Amino acid sequence: MDLEQIRREYLLGGLRREHLHDNPFQQFEVWLQQAVTSQIPDPTAMVLATVDAEGQPDQRIVLLKQMDEQGLVFYTNYASKKARDIAVNAKVSLHFPWHMMERQVRINGTASRLSTAESLKYFVSRPPESQVAAWASQQSSRISSRRFLLDQFERMKEKFADGKIPLPDFWGGYRVVPNRFEFWQGGASRLHDRFEYLRTATGAWDIGRLAP
Repeated sequence: MDLEQIRREYLLGGLRREHLHDNPFQQFEVWLQQAVTSQIPDPTAMVLATVDAEGQPDQRIVLLKQMDEQGLVFYTNYASKKARDIAVNAKVSLHFPWHMMERQVRINGTASRLSTAESLKYFVSRPPESQVAAWASQQSSRISSRRFLLDQFERMKEKFADGKIPLPDFWGGYRVVPNRFEFWQGGASRLHDRFEYLRTATGAWDIGRLAP
């Protein structure tokens, strides 16, 4: 396989400063809505990058579940690898790879746990099977087989068959508070358009164009 010959041009559109909102949250909301409307697969999927105590970066895909000017929210098991990383280094990076639109968004910020009340509000909105799965999976731990996981799932279904499924004390949300956004739009001849928003000491956003 000749990987060097795999290439394409990016011709769907450009990005100019006058097209951008002064507020990166508003700009992100516009692009997210366009991604949803375009029916690209998993428009809310984002790569979450963390760094552990030894300085080793790690990445995985999580789903964006809430977004406002307070930050971007995802949910996980608090014993997971990502949660353990955040416990020692709360600085994280998010990446939305909207390839079909020739766009990507990169966000740097700091992650912190949601309150129990906030996590509960989302947990009860999940389908019952997803609530059970939160109880059944000891996320990131080694297990002997898929059969073990399915047996755990069935045990939890039976345990909670007669009532509401409570919020596990080891499961909940994180809010990422951004200090940097980058909006990337593909361009012809690799002359991509990139704009960076940096949060200043006053809380305002400084906007600048980056070389591709």
